[in-house]
Amino acid sequence: MILVHNGVVRATARDGQPVAELTVRADRGRLAEIIAEMKGRPGIVEVLVEIREGKLRVGDDIMFVVVAGRLREDCFPALIDTVNAIKRDVTRKTEF
Repeated sequence: MILVHNGVVRATARDGQPVAELTVRADRGRLAEIIAEMKGRPGIVEVLVEIREGKLRVGDDIMFVVVAGRLREDCFPALIDTVNAIKRDVTRKTEF
């Protein structure tokens, strides 16, 4: 099983305000910790993450997360937990 998440800059923020561009910063040290933690889960073979930093425009890719593992029961929770941990602990975004 291989799952992929592709985060994209949306034209509207969660609060409904329009977005023209986004500035993204990432804590690479914390990202490495999250990847190691997720790779240690039973049934998970690989976790890959790419985060684009700097100024991004609507429609640009922000983040790719790939989780590969034995079964969907292993992979789906790992993908969700990886994305949530990255959004909570790794990335800082400023919308303009």
